[in-house]
Amino acid sequence: MIKTKEDLKYYIEQDRLNLHIQHEKPKWNDDIWKYEIILRKLEYYTNKEKKGLFDKILLKHYTKKHHKLSMLYTTSIPVNVCGPGLSIAHFGSIYVNGKSKIGKNLRIQSGVTIGGSYSTPGKFPILGDNVYIGTGAKVIGGVTIADDVAIGANAVVVKDILEPGTSHAGVPTHKTSDHNSHPYIDKRVLE
Repeated sequence: MIKTKEDLKYYIEQDRLNLHIQHEKPKWNDDIWKYEIILRKLEYYTNKEKKGLFDKILLKHYTKKHHKLSMLYTTSIPVNVCGPGLSIAHFGSIYVNGKSKIGKNLRIQSGVTIGGSYSTPGKFPILGDNVYIGTGAKVIGGVTIADDVAIGANAVVVKDILEPGTSHAGVPTHKTSDHNSHPYIDKRVLE
């Protein structure tokens, strides 16, 4: 959770690295990184304990900007859900429930849903570190996903994946190999 300026800088830097961006500052075409920076600044101003007038104005500004960009890109990632190293591969139809808990270095493709289920009310997904989720995959209900797991395109996860360093695919998912998610995660954030 981002509470200090140092936390904010760390999260933004880890996001940059896992997005495979080499330059230090966003360029005109770094739309995904800019979206993530807005998300991180919103997290900072949301979590900041002592808010002066200027902090409150910035909180309102980043809240509006985050909402506007979420609508524009059809990508809904709420504050305080994803750890450092968030990597959105492509915008489009991404939904993450605000009660989900996600570790560091999530690599997520378009068309992904991470959310609750009527069959498990009050329970939401918990994802470990270094998780890769392929295009169109769904993670539904109170499931837990271990560290270093790769989930294939269009997979539907409705049961826990507790074995770290494995790949899963299918509807519903099943283990397909002992290959981990590391090929999809930037090696600089894995160190």
